[in-house]
Amino acid sequence: MKNATYSIACDASGTSDNAINFAKSTAEMAPASAQVQALLRLRELILSGELAGGARIAELSIVDKLGFSRTPIRAALMRLEQEGLLDALPNGGYAVKTFSERDVSESIELRGTLEGLCARLAAERGAAPVLLSEARDCLRSIDTVLSQSALNDEAFSRYVTLNAQFHALLSEMAGSAVISKELERVSSLPFASPSGFVLMQANSEKARDRLIVAQDQHWQVLDAIDRREGSRAESLMREHSRIAQRNLRDVVQSQRIDQMPGVRLIRKRS
Repeated sequence: MKNATYSIACDASGTSDNAINFAKSTAEMAPASAQVQALLRLRELILSGELAGGARIAELSIVDKLGFSRTPIRAALMRLEQEGLLDALPNGGYAVKTFSERDVSESIELRGTLEGLCARLAAERGAAPVLLSEARDCLRSIDTVLSQSALNDEAFSRYVTLNAQFHALLSEMAGSAVISKELERVSSLPFASPSGFVLMQANSEKARDRLIVAQDQHWQVLDAIDRREGSRAESLMREHSRIAQRNLRDVVQSQRIDQMPGVRLIRKRS
């Protein structure tokens, strides 16, 4: 479940064309299975805390540690830099990146603002009936997941998949390639995705209750879009992102922080 939980979409903004082309060329040289395995293992080392925030990473040391050749390791390091989990150092090598609590909070706020805009545009322009139908089917599936009195790991994972699907449909409803691209970029920032903290709190007593609240907001947003109520749809979607803000605060303040992969990369507010 770790890989599904913490896989963060690639954000190539700020990466040079030469670096991207080099990553593509190394990707073509290495067997796909070795690339994927190297990427997953290296990401797991970072998110588990085995490679601590700020730690310097040399390519050869990772080759020795993981037992892969240099080509897939090099591709994995460049991919993780694009994802935002590593910083490239001026003199070569990489360092594990850390994030302030404010960084993550502002990323979530920005995502909520863009999703609110998507909801308003979808309502004002009129969402395609097929997208509205797919969104209803998606929410009905989430209802089924949440109908259980207690949620196991499989149920939480299923929720994450369906939640991502709903948010993607919302973006598509807006009919704006520009906004969708910006939303995808923001959501790819570490911990800023719609389900960024869901599985980290799978064992929390409040987890299922918050998902039920979030699901009610999903239905209300969809109703507002269907009724062409743009301001209401935008307001609801921006409020929806505040659940992620509460999850962020709870996770950072948790006494179980050492048991939550990735959270140790977030620096608490002083």
